[in-house]
Amino acid sequence: MNNIPARTDSAQRPLTVSELNRQARNLLEVSFMQVLVEGEISNFSAPSSGHWYFTLKDAKAQVRCAMFRNRNMFLRQRPKSGDAVTLYAKVSLYEGRGEYQLIVESLEAAGEGALRRAFEELRAKLLREGLFDEQYKKPIPRLPSRVGVVTSPTGAAIRDVLSVLKSRFPSIPVLIFPVPVQGVEAAPAVVRAIQTANREQLCDVLIVGRGGGSLEDLWAFNEEVVARAIAGSQIPVVSAVGHETDFTIADLAADWRAPTPSAAAEKVSPDFRDWLERFHQHQLRLEFQISRLIRQKKQRTDELRVRLKHPGRRLQELSQRVDDIEIRLQRNLHSRLTTLKDKLSNASYRLNLIHPEKRIKLGRENLNTTQQRLHRAMQSYLTTKHQHLAKTVALMDGVSPLATLARGYSITRNEAGDILRDASHTQSGERITTRLHQGEVICTVETVITEPT
Repeated sequence: MNNIPARTDSAQRPLTVSELNRQARNLLEVSFMQVLVEGEISNFSAPSSGHWYFTLKDAKAQVRCAMFRNRNMFLRQRPKSGDAVTLYAKVSLYEGRGEYQLIVESLEAAGEGALRRAFEELRAKLLREGLFDEQYKKPIPRLPSRVGVVTSPTGAAIRDVLSVLKSRFPSIPVLIFPVPVQGVEAAPAVVRAIQTANREQLCDVLIVGRGGGSLEDLWAFNEEVVARAIAGSQIPVVSAVGHETDFTIADLAADWRAPTPSAAAEKVSPDFRDWLERFHQHQLRLEFQISRLIRQKKQRTDELRVRLKHPGRRLQELSQRVDDIEIRLQRNLHSRLTTLKDKLSNASYRLNLIHPEKRIKLGRENLNTTQQRLHRAMQSYLTTKHQHLAKTVALMDGVSPLATLARGYSITRNEAGDILRDASHTQSGERITTRLHQGEVICTVETVITEPT
């Protein structure tokens, strides 16, 4: 009380009780977002509105609680006074009575939270190991020779399974492996039953399960040893634990998960009415095929009976056929000999044509003819070339310096061998060479006379 400041404004309006309760409620709801509380239920009531009201207490204190219909409708089972529970709630205040209370969001039996955490941890562990992979799932046989059921021999699950199997396919034998389905002995017993069924090969498929219950009741089927026994089973396992909303580790490890034990029995057993209908259809098809085959064989027999003849007549026909074959053989032989003679004559004629003497004679005639043609061609070629050469010589003579020299002209060169065309290109005392038509004259220049330009 000493920490509360004294009011200095005497004119300030006082709060009403409703305003005070409203502010207190707001303060509580802001200060406590959501709390997790454990205790025992007492004074439980469920009026026609659908809301639940109860008191949560422990050895030293209690608190009022309200769980409205939009929240409690999701619970599988209604709690009762005396139940130990764990709840998530918001702290609030009921303004009408000024009572502090909890508005419950979710509720579960005490200890279920730890079980759920253990469930999630084991599920994650086995998932990482690949224990739930689809590649390891074994197919469920369509028509098992024997069905094994691992469950309590006195529970509702076995009655449901037997009832469904009897109605669907009563001739399938059922082998029951009696085990406890809850408590500390349940998981080891389930494991031993699965191992026994595999070791002795007592059935083609196993149904492992029980009826519904709380998470704690179903916990034996969330044990790691049970999951590994199911996954390691060589016999296909159908999991049928609880109701459709229940889900366990055994469901994940099994080869097929049934929502209920009855659904598991339906999965492993065909409907005998469907099989009878299939047998009937096969019978009709088989009768039709047999009737058709009998008709075909009868028709074939009638055809053979018509074709069947007396042995004497058959011998006559064969004898006549032999005569016909002999005549055709003689004709073919004569024709073949004639053809061969014609071929021999043609070959002899062609051989005569290619006789070596005739080929040599023909070669000589061809050689003579070729020589004559070559001689005439050479004569013609030489004559043509001779005429061409004469013309070329005549043309060359016309432009040859020697022809010019023959007409009295000469060619003079200086000592360097250059042709002299101008007298000024030489000088007195220089030796020059003059080429005549016949021979050369070597002279020494005495006087150089140049013509004026």
